[in-house]
Amino acid sequence: MDNNLDTLSLAELKSLRGRVDRAIATYEDRKKKEALVELEETARKMGYSLSDLTGVSGVKKRKPAAPKYANPADATDTWTGRGRKPRWVVAALASGKSLEDLAI
Repeated sequence: MDNNLDTLSLAELKSLRGRVDRAIATYEDRKKKEALVELEETARKMGYSLSDLTGVSGVKKRKPAAPKYANPADATDTWTGRGRKPRWVVAALASGKSLEDLAI
């Protein structure tokens, strides 16, 4: 690569710098993906999957949580206590109720 940087305009130099910065930022990720592909191919040639050999599956699944709270106005409307509070929980808390009052 024999680029004479002195012949490039300011816009071309900034563009080149941006491309170099992106290449540097993604270098390690690209190399990891290449290594993973190579390892998967080697395992497949030997009759295994990479997850068989490492004992690690690619996706971890969480068990669904049981509902802990129910909407007093509609008992079929429930909440597990995980994540963002539903509007009915926020409204009930604002009206003076506690989570214990909403517990199933």
